[in-house]
Amino acid sequence: MEENLAARLGGWSARHRKTAIIGWLVFVVAAVLIGGMAGQRQLTDGEQGAGDSGRAVRILEEAGITSPATEMVLIHSAAPDGFRAAVPDVTRAIRDSGRAATVREPLISRDHRDALVQFDMAGDPKTAADRVEPVQAAVARAGTAHPEVRVEEFGDASGNRWFNKTLGKDFSQAELTAVPLALGILLVAFGALLAAVVPVGIALTAFLAANGLLAVISHAMHMDGSASSVMLLMGLAVGVDYCLFYLRREREERAAGRDRETALRIAAATSGRSVLVSGLTVMVAMAGMFMSGMAIFEGFAVATILVVLIAVIGSVTVLPALLSLLGDRVEFGRIPFLRRRRSSGRFWNAVLRPVLARPGVSAALAAAFLLALAAPALGMHTEKLRIDQQVPKDTALIKTYERINAAFPGGNDPALVVVKASDIQAPRVRQAIASLRNAARRNGEFGQPIREQVHAAANVATISVPLAGNGSDATSRHALATLRQRLVPAALGGVAEARVGGPLAFSTDWNAQLRDSIVPVFLFVLGVTFLLMLISFRSVPIAATAIALNLLSVGAAYGVMVAMFQHGWGASLVGTQGVGAIEAWLPLFVFVVLFGLSMDYHVFVVSRIREAYDRGVPTTAAVAQGIRATAGAVTSAAVIMVAVFAVFGTLSMQDFKQMGVGLSIAVLLDATIVRAVLLPAVMTLLGERNWYLPRALSWLPGVSHGEPTAAAPTVPQPIYVPTNH
Repeated sequence: MEENLAARLGGWSARHRKTAIIGWLVFVVAAVLIGGMAGQRQLTDGEQGAGDSGRAVRILEEAGITSPATEMVLIHSAAPDGFRAAVPDVTRAIRDSGRAATVREPLISRDHRDALVQFDMAGDPKTAADRVEPVQAAVARAGTAHPEVRVEEFGDASGNRWFNKTLGKDFSQAELTAVPLALGILLVAFGALLAAVVPVGIALTAFLAANGLLAVISHAMHMDGSASSVMLLMGLAVGVDYCLFYLRREREERAAGRDRETALRIAAATSGRSVLVSGLTVMVAMAGMFMSGMAIFEGFAVATILVVLIAVIGSVTVLPALLSLLGDRVEFGRIPFLRRRRSSGRFWNAVLRPVLARPGVSAALAAAFLLALAAPALGMHTEKLRIDQQVPKDTALIKTYERINAAFPGGNDPALVVVKASDIQAPRVRQAIASLRNAARRNGEFGQPIREQVHAAANVATISVPLAGNGSDATSRHALATLRQRLVPAALGGVAEARVGGPLAFSTDWNAQLRDSIVPVFLFVLGVTFLLMLISFRSVPIAATAIALNLLSVGAAYGVMVAMFQHGWGASLVGTQGVGAIEAWLPLFVFVVLFGLSMDYHVFVVSRIREAYDRGVPTTAAVAQGIRATAGAVTSAAVIMVAVFAVFGTLSMQDFKQMGVGLSIAVLLDATIVRAVLLPAVMTLLGERNWYLPRALSWLPGVSHGEPTAAAPTVPQPIYVPTNH
């Protein structure tokens, strides 16, 4: 039987192990050094935007106009006008700090219990967060001198300072937690320290190399700030899983009596091939994000494809080289009390017996359970989450934000009308802008103040228009529609180019773009995944089953996300509350990632079933053998993925909580309900029809799922294998 590509790669690496290992280390070090020197380039606001609001930001960027970092100080008194004495001292403290460029006249609320002092930070707005602390300290001192009022600050600089500190702490904690978690789970799975360290080491080095290369690529294609975090999540998940599958098979063959070389060759030809097919499927699924036409998804696609590609290369080259070098010493550092663990095998045997005995009932119950979980997804609402949705409600920053918004509606997140003309100072243009401002003042859907700023050198003007409501509710959305559809066209139509931006406009346009692109992405991922499964297994039912089961996993994940984060059912379990919406970029991202990752298990399990079938085992018995043989590896791999994803569910930001919980729940369901119940039940019901291939497709190449050559077992030295598959 001719060797497949994975077997040839594994064989070469085993014969040239020093070259493979040293070459890998040189590649990783070079990628890290080059990436560190290059630095990662971030997406600009204009590149992230879509539609009308995206064009508004790009007009400002092309003109070289940067909006200053604006801060707001709220002075509240219990009695009307009780803040009067504090306002001059607060204003003086801001000016004396030396960090404020412009301090505006204070605004007074309608009930005369609040005053709002607004000012712009001096210097580059991108670094304002690093320079705002002295202002905050000065404002706090002024507030202490007036105990009769409450003085609190919120704005671009102070908000970003809080975010930078919180996210930095969160991600450091996530990185410090995820790696030991994966190591601990592998330690339990293998019962030996070195066997646990090897997969984590390869996964981490794959991430480091990919992150370095991503920095270089970002100079041609800018990346979202969270691309590296997504890369870490994916790199650990797939990198550890691929090594786990490979190493488990090699240890299993040694336990079955194979000599070292034969065991490694069989692992390369079987699990190595599954790694190649699975990795290719994941990368193709990730490529679907390119069809969105949105820069953030294109960056995610590059990041995930890169780390999966490098993890696959490491798994089929460096891992066999290390196993060839270490031999049975990979069991170094055995943990005595873990040596005879059999609970995983007994558990999955207990699950599988009733499934195979009553496949129809099992399939119906499992499908009904997943459909019930998916039901809330029918009411999914997506939007770009506001700051008060992203951050926990009990945070001082959010309390200040909400109090400012209550006293001065729309002031936190105003719409921004960007006007570009051939001559912004022309009387006709000036009259049109004045007409827009007057119309907004007369309309009850807009707040105060409406501010205009003219950039004469660039022939651009900006008009800040506060929207009624909380910034994203129905009232605010109606006000935005009024501004876009009535006021702006009536005043500036035919006079100048006018685009409406701002947070709500950005969210609205982003959702619209996403709605237009999500169907092509879904169809691409479904179609290409079907073709890959068809070619790999030469079976239409196997390919169709893969699609159907993965859709059930994704639907259930969507339902759980909507129930927990949109409606708040059980949200307290992860330290948050329902925020009424799912972050706009998550549904497409979760679909693509889950569809790719689900194929890890599917390819690995079905390959083992097909391997048994190709040896002449009847389909029903082959299903039982394949599930039982892979149960231990799938369990360990799923626990690692769930643990890594769940770490992101502990972060402070709502979008990372949604991503972490959604992915971890989906992987858990996929590895249990789908792979251990639905898959064997459906394949048992189909029987020999699992392998149906129309005569018109008989030209598809035959693919080996077993070992490359028959090899008689030899009597090895006694070794320890921790878990019975």
